[in-house]
Amino acid sequence: MGVTRSLLATLVFGAIATVAQVPQAWADDADAVMKAHAAQDEAERAARWQALHQEIFGARALSEGGDVIQIEAPEHALDAALVPVTLTMKGAQPIKSVYLVIDNNPAPLAGHFSFGPRADPRTLKLRVRVNMYTYMHAVAETTDGKLFVARQFIKTSGGCSAPVGADDAAAMKDIGLMKLHILGNFSPGKPLQAQLMIRHPNFNGMQMDQVTRGFTPARFIRSIDASYDGASVFHLDSDISLSTDPVITFGFVPDRKGTMQLVVRDSKDVAFNHSFDVPAG
Repeated sequence: MGVTRSLLATLVFGAIATVAQVPQAWADDADAVMKAHAAQDEAERAARWQALHQEIFGARALSEGGDVIQIEAPEHALDAALVPVTLTMKGAQPIKSVYLVIDNNPAPLAGHFSFGPRADPRTLKLRVRVNMYTYMHAVAETTDGKLFVARQFIKTSGGCSAPVGADDAAAMKDIGLMKLHILGNFSPGKPLQAQLMIRHPNFNGMQMDQVTRGFTPARFIRSIDASYDGASVFHLDSDISLSTDPVITFGFVPDRKGTMQLVVRDSKDVAFNHSFDVPAG
């Protein structure tokens, strides 16, 4: 009887120990699966960027850009249709242009800024749509033709198909209206920041009209030209990733009191023109 009880006790305690180990085994398996999925996702994102690198820049080499360009955006954006992005140029290398690429958007190249003689390219701010979890890449091109890249991962989705407003007619109201705010005190020959606001729905063809339930035809800003007294500040080539009613903050160097001229052209080949006195009268 003693032997039987001892054997029974051994079996019972062994079974309890085995059962206790099962949840840990499940947790280990789940952790391994999650790591495998994360590794696969990262590999797919790397392959996506390599394809975009080839498509946009061809065989040109991209160097790590930590000392040249920095990209800043909220990791978890509250509104995927209005994601604020700040691009900061660092160091002493003169910057010729900047590319913003949102890897997993339907049209990844969100914007290409080319700077003119009146530009102060050290800081750019804009708002974009983000379709799904993705890397954003910012690429700075120096005047000697070298490319430097920085990146940030963004966890948000649904921005490209998010409705523009209550209805399309309201979104189209005052299309082309612009406002320009000068940030800071005007001083001839000194860098100055300006904030440009443009009234435009930037329909990308993915939004559904909340009244008709049909998809709204695409109509979005294709380019923006900013100049000061006839000298270029920047030229922007954009696409469907730019947000509704874009807000762009940029730098320029006014040599004297003058006029900022803005020309905005959209995908319907309609041009909107506006001029602003700097400083305002």
